Amino acid sequence: MSMDQIISAVRGFDGALVLQPRPDDGTPDIAWGDAFFYYAPDGQVPTTVQPYGTIVTKNYPDDTTCDLDEPGRWRVNVQVGRDRVHELVEHVPASRRVPTDTWTRHPVYGDLGWVCVVDPAERTTPAVLALLRDAHSAARRRYERRRASRR
Repeated sequence: MSMDQIISAVRGFDGALVLQPRPDDGTPDIAWGDAFFYYAPDGQVPTTVQPYGTIVTKNYPDDTTCDLDEPGRWRVNVQVGRDRVHELVEHVPASRRVPTDTWTRHPVYGDLGWVCVVDPAERTTPAVLALLRDAHSAARRRYERRRASRR
């Protein structure tokens, strides 16, 4: 599954907002080429919540274990909740390179309930969209709870 296919699928979720930073749009250059997925039925980037999923195409200063600066490597990250991480993740020793097409704990946000997969392919593709859809639904529920509590 390609990045574009994932992004296209998420754009089809009701109330989804996909942010794709680019040069000259005011976003930090480190984010250019990546994608950030939000539940935002008004089409505005939320300022008080984090995305429920992302695609990253390069290493970040505090996140280099997936070797994303290597040509062709990219990673899908999904917030699934702390309990679900243990159901999905195969243990990868810290000294070993993160494998492709295998769910792992997010190298920075794993303790906060995030999983990731580098270069999703045959083994992980069915779960990628299912987990993103679940994360989108959870973001929608949180949005609706916040909205109801403000009334």
